[in-house]
Amino acid sequence: MKQSRTECCGAERGHWRDCATHASRAAGLLLCHSRWRRFRFSSHEYEFFNMALMKVKFDLKKRVKLAQMLWLMYWFSVMAGVLVFSMGLFFKIELRKRSELMDNNESHFVPNILIGVGLLACCLNAFGGKICYDSLDSTKFAKWKSILKPFLICCLFFNFLLIVTAALCFAMRIPLEYTLAEGLKNGMKFYKDTDTPGRCYMKRTLDLMQMEFRCCGNNNYKDWFEIQWVSNRYLDFSAKEVKDRISSNVDGKYLMDGVPFSCCNPSSPRPCIQQQITNNSAHYSYDHYTEELNIWKRGCRDALIAYYGGMMNTIGILVFMVTLLQSAVMIGLQYINTSLSTLVNPEDPESESEGWILEKTVKETFTDIMAKMKAMGKGNQVDEGANEEAAATDS
Repeated sequence: MKQSRTECCGAERGHWRDCATHASRAAGLLLCHSRWRRFRFSSHEYEFFNMALMKVKFDLKKRVKLAQMLWLMYWFSVMAGVLVFSMGLFFKIELRKRSELMDNNESHFVPNILIGVGLLACCLNAFGGKICYDSLDSTKFAKWKSILKPFLICCLFFNFLLIVTAALCFAMRIPLEYTLAEGLKNGMKFYKDTDTPGRCYMKRTLDLMQMEFRCCGNNNYKDWFEIQWVSNRYLDFSAKEVKDRISSNVDGKYLMDGVPFSCCNPSSPRPCIQQQITNNSAHYSYDHYTEELNIWKRGCRDALIAYYGGMMNTIGILVFMVTLLQSAVMIGLQYINTSLSTLVNPEDPESESEGWILEKTVKETFTDIMAKMKAMGKGNQVDEGANEEAAATDS
């Protein structure tokens, strides 16, 4: 009995050892499986965060369609560049028409930029169209590979220039308002100087402007009451009225409550009342407080700002749309470049390939660019230090 019990106890102990061994093996397998799953997840995560941005697979048919579409879009971009150039030239001409009413020449800065941007857009897009046309033939495209990357960088900077130009178009209203306020104020002072060289055309300019834009004065028609706009050449200083007006003014100027004829509204049924506007007794059945005046009430500054501001807003929207078009063709050209550079069989143009916008993620690309810029900066510092040492040695 003792032996059997001992054998039984030994058998039970062996059984439990086997169970413990199997349990430890199972736990090890579970641990290995969980580690393998974590490894697979981390490897997939690494691949996700290091894959190219917006990768697309291409075959010959897709590459040909993309190249043809881009070629057409590039020539649309050339026409858009011609339109931007034309709008800049038109805006410059409009400003020159009234340059005498501008306080400075800084207002021509934006139209000059528009003219330059339009010409640059024509040149860049014509060059890009040539590249897209040659990309249909891999042998012709090979000669563009070395300059394609610098060209894409130039296109990127050009898009940034377009964004800045569009922003300047929208922001030009503020400096233009100040320029017109000072220019119109000074121009009205010179209205009477028809015999002074350099100012003899100011009267004609102001009259044509007030008739064209249906405005009067700087802020309103009352601005004419504060200046002498009639030349002394046409005043009879022996007349009592003239003497009284001049003597009543501290500066000895002939001021009156009247406006030039160009302020008159031709749509008014009543003959234009441009003299003694505030004197009700000087006119029959007239009250300047209640009656609708038959002169323009709107100031020329507001009228010109509305005209030029609307023009600049339209040009700004056009430049922004050109920016979107330029961005689209730049991305398409990058796809063509990468798809032709990653052919499975470079000797077979019909083989498949992959194209992308960026070879790495945006974060990694930005980090690489910053690292290269720092390396270039350190290289320049080393060169400057070497030049200083050489200069010290020579001295």
